[in-house]
Amino acid sequence: MMDLLGNLLLGLSVSLSPDNLLLCFGGALIGTLIGVLPGLGPTATVAMLLPLTFYLPPVGALIMLAGIFYGSQYGGSATAILVNLPGESSSVVTCLDGHAMARQGRAGVALATAALASLFAGIVTTILIAVAGPPLAGVALAFGPAEYVSLMLLGLIGAVTLAHGSVVKAIAMILLGLLLSMVGTDVNSGDTRFTFGLPQLYDGIDFVPLAMGLFGLAEIISSLEQTGGAGQTTARIASLWPKREDVRQAWPATVRGTVMGALLGILPGGGATLGSFAAYSLEKKVSRHPERFGHGAIEGVAAPEAANNAASQACFIPMLSLGIPPNAIMALMIGAMTIHGITPGPQIMAKQPELFWGMIASMLIGNVILVILNLPMIGLWVRLLRVPYGYLFPAILVFCCIGTYTLNNSGFNVLLMALFGVLGYALRKLDCEPAPLMLGFVLGPMLEENLGRALLLSGGDPTVFATRPISGSLLATAALLLILMVMPSVRRRRDEAFKDD
Repeated sequence: MMDLLGNLLLGLSVSLSPDNLLLCFGGALIGTLIGVLPGLGPTATVAMLLPLTFYLPPVGALIMLAGIFYGSQYGGSATAILVNLPGESSSVVTCLDGHAMARQGRAGVALATAALASLFAGIVTTILIAVAGPPLAGVALAFGPAEYVSLMLLGLIGAVTLAHGSVVKAIAMILLGLLLSMVGTDVNSGDTRFTFGLPQLYDGIDFVPLAMGLFGLAEIISSLEQTGGAGQTTARIASLWPKREDVRQAWPATVRGTVMGALLGILPGGGATLGSFAAYSLEKKVSRHPERFGHGAIEGVAAPEAANNAASQACFIPMLSLGIPPNAIMALMIGAMTIHGITPGPQIMAKQPELFWGMIASMLIGNVILVILNLPMIGLWVRLLRVPYGYLFPAILVFCCIGTYTLNNSGFNVLLMALFGVLGYALRKLDCEPAPLMLGFVLGPMLEENLGRALLLSGGDPTVFATRPISGSLLATAALLLILMVMPSVRRRRDEAFKDD
């Protein structure tokens, strides 16, 4: 306990420095400002704003990115409540009762409930990260190359299990991501792979143009297609603060949603999405009046918003402790760490404790900043949503191009971003999720490196992955997931879990 308090004090001393506090505030503000735009979710927002952190100190860069992350999440919830347009899949459930409350003139109550539920879930989950992170990192120190290969395979299979839609399409996306990660020069043989004779690809594909294209540009194209560039009709705000009866109904749902989200958030793939759907389903089952849901039940806002925020922050546990990204946003965070010369994994706590604990403490501060910042600014977000999207998207496109170009002053990266933007739009038309592709792309080099190292150490014996206890257990879990996926009853429940109602 004393070690935990000492580590948190170290983190607070780092995150409360004027520079880092300003970066946390700026990240939350900018993230909310961009995330509130129709059609842009947290993944697209983080991808587009990533270049802002290239020239910052490593700790400040990660604190700002984390602020952008949960700021854009709140912005997506505001859009879901006000105009019934979820910024991401995990906000779909919030639309059901949140927008119904907005139509009843209770948009302010719904927005305040979402913010306060997210604050509670964020604080609880941050404490969970502080408690669970060090023991998990200690376990990770026992991992060798074989264990990391099995863990990454489990993560990829988990992403297939929790992805929306067709399992075959999710597997195809992961394989495409793995193939894209192999573009460039093989570090072992020195041969070039999949470069098509283009010198610009000898060093591989940078993840920034890939992420900004797949998530940023593709989201813009989809939003333009859906709205025709017109502004969204917003709801009238009659009041802001919840009444006593609203609080009485919302707080038990917030607690249950936090627990559900924290448990499911560590899972690879769609932990936040699954958490919000599961929390909403649980509230309907325990409610004495389930018929209220879908017609403005405040529990239908509090539970999924708490679960969404808890799950989103719980995914930092495997990213920081193991160096394994459980979803696309954490893959972007790992990419940012790599750009700053930081190797994510269990050694980060021992070698860079100020970074690990500073980032955790900044989450506590950032969640408080988010509520203080956004409750008075709800009216501003409503007015921003009245601006026609046709005026907003050119500025976003220019920002994307500048950010991608400044990566290494290469116009080729801008062309790549445009190419991946078209690819991302095509994938959406084909109902293929781009998130598994991003996971495959980020994990590909790590998987290849550890696979080669494990086979080298074992003298080419492939049974090493099954005979080592930890590796064998992880592979058995992955095999069990695959077996469950082919069972008709499990597939049917999985499809039902991701329906909008």
